[in-house]
Amino acid sequence: MRAEDGELTSKHQPLLVLSKITEILDAFSLSRPSMTLGEIHQATGLPTSTVQRLVSNLVAQEFLDRTGDQIRIGVKMAFWAATATKGLDVLTVVTPVLKEIRDATGETASFFRVEQGYRVCVAIAETEHALRRNMYVGKIVPLPAGSAGRVLLAWNPDLTEQVLAGPIEPMTEGTVTDTAVLRELIHQAKADGYAITAGEREDSASGLAAPVFDSSADVIGALAISGPTLRMPREQCEKWVDLLVGSAEQITRTLGGRYPS
Repeated sequence: MRAEDGELTSKHQPLLVLSKITEILDAFSLSRPSMTLGEIHQATGLPTSTVQRLVSNLVAQEFLDRTGDQIRIGVKMAFWAATATKGLDVLTVVTPVLKEIRDATGETASFFRVEQGYRVCVAIAETEHALRRNMYVGKIVPLPAGSAGRVLLAWNPDLTEQVLAGPIEPMTEGTVTDTAVLRELIHQAKADGYAITAGEREDSASGLAAPVFDSSADVIGALAISGPTLRMPREQCEKWVDLLVGSAEQITRTLGGRYPS
């Protein structure tokens, strides 16, 4: 072997190891934060011996933490993530994801936050269809109506109690005004990890939404897809759940957030 060949091998060999380490770290997600060695092997497809060796080294270096047979991302990684996300603007992260959702579905994608007891649209990627819902940055909507409001309430129990304590004004005939029914729907959204609604805020309009969390596992916003029910019957909304929930998880991870335990 020529000297330069040996040099090439020595330079590139660590990259192969790094790619395997990346596969292991990428196997963890907000929906699967803890795994056994066997589950990591199944998720990555790496040989069992490779998984055992790399995981042992990652645990030793505190990239991973191990409790019994359960392995999860190490606390040291959270420290590094905090420095990476410090000063990172939420909308800078959200905006390109909204455009990806809009391009994939053809429908309007929006991001809502809670402001003074209402939900407010703070970012949007509008559909190119002529027939669209009336939504724009700065639009204020009552929290009880619609999928985004349901998601924002599902992970904010104090706000939920405030909303359910007062009368709920109907926006359409489909607005849920019975507080007992609304409470059950909020609980269901939390159990599902998303919400789908139709005709609650506007007649003949549908929406689905999923939560985004910060590093304290507090909900900071709702990612939503909305459009006419004609194009978005429930069956279509259900087909987009994985896309939406995955996108919300992507934003959460980029911001250094985590799901509530």
